[in-house]
Order: sequence, then C-alpha cells, then structure tokens
Amino acid sequence: MPWLKKDGDESALDRLCRVYSERVRWVIRLRMGREIRSKLESMDLVQDALVYAVRDLENFTYKNEGDFLLWLSKIAENRVRDSLDKLHANKRDIHREVRLDSYRPATGDSFAGAVGPVDYTTPSAIMSKREDLARLARAIDSLKPEYRKVIVLTKIDGLSYKEIADQLGKSPDAVRMLVSRAITALSGAFENI
Repeated sequence: MPWLKKDGDESALDRLCRVYSERVRWVIRLRMGREIRSKLESMDLVQDALVYAVRDLENFTYKNEGDFLLWLSKIAENRVRDSLDKLHANKRDIHREVRLDSYRPATGDSFAGAVGPVDYTTPSAIMSKREDLARLARAIDSLKPEYRKVIVLTKIDGLSYKEIADQLGKSPDAVRMLVSRAITALSGAFENI
C-alpha cells in the first residue's frame, strides 16, 4: 500500500475512499441491519470510518492487504456499534419512537452508489446490480443473527473457519456447518424476496 502515506498526505483520504469506500459501505450496510438503516445513512458511517482510518493510520503496521482490510472492517464495525449506542441512548432511543399516522417516507430503502466502475457499465446494468444488492441486503436482514454474523465474517471480513471458530468458541467443523446452513438460508431468503 505504498500509495497511502502515513505522513499527512492531503490526498490520502481521497485515495483511501477511491479504493476502499465501496467495500466499507457494504461492510457497514450489512452490519447496520434494518433498524439502524432506517435512521442513518450508510454513507455517513462510511465517511466516518474512512476519516477515522486515515487519522489512525500511523498506528497500523501494514503487512498485507488482508490485514489492512480486516483492520478497516473492524473500524467500520466499531462505527456502526457506536452509532447504535447513540440511537439507543435515553431520549434518542429508537425503541421509544411513536410513528405519526400522517408520516410517509419520501424515499425507499435503496442505495445511491453503483457497484463497480461506472465507466464500464450501462445504466441498465447499474440498475440491475443495485436491485440485486438491495435484495441481498433484505435477504441478509431476514436471517437469524448467528447466520448473518458468520456470513459477514466469512464473506465480508474474509476470516477462515479457524479464525471464526476462535471468535465464537466453536470448532472449525461446527463453523463450517454453520456457514453452510447460513448460505442455504440466505439462498432461500434471496429467492423469496
């Protein structure tokens, strides 16, 4: 990662955003869940996570791309957790909200960013990807929390079964079975949405 200097390079945030913002957005979006997504914009959390990463870059020792992505994913996860804590704090607690009958949301639960380089896709391909990703997010939201967690750990964070087993206090074989069940459940949920 020689392009990202630790010496206060002003364009470091721009480069970090250009290379990693889409991945961070999906890490955040999948961790947010339906409850938080209805109250916060995922892009606000993406910006917050990337700014935090640039500020804390001097504390990170780059060994390989995988370590960097895991570090960045952990920052994103912490930003989501902090936001959830704020939403549940006393007066802001979203569980205490009362919906007004006359209130109608102006927009639906869709995201504005295109996946992949826009230069190489057509408008219809972009819309198709957006629809598929929105369906995938809804399907993941419908899963049991333990299934959702192992899908994020394997497919987003890229952890091995052994690393997940260590985190969850299970054997790697138990994690393998759990991931298999989670993917089967996700496949069924995706087809039914």
